[in-house]
Amino acid sequence: MSLWSSYRGLSPKTRIGVGIGVLLWGTIGLYASDAAADKMGMTPTEADKEALAKMTPRIHVIDRSDSQK
Repeated sequence: MSLWSSYRGLSPKTRIGVGIGVLLWGTIGLYASDAAADKMGMTPTEADKEALAKMTPRIHVIDRSDSQK
């Protein structure tokens, strides 16, 4: 039996509870991961931020009226 069919076999109230539980688990994980990274000293340095800025794609807008001259 697959996970999806097991989920579909649950009562509607139980499915709502499972859904809310998954959302809470994700929310707690997002907040806890930031706190854990701070405790472990994994905050990015200025050099890391500059390296990331160099890798970020840049968008250059070219006006169409200028390109047809």
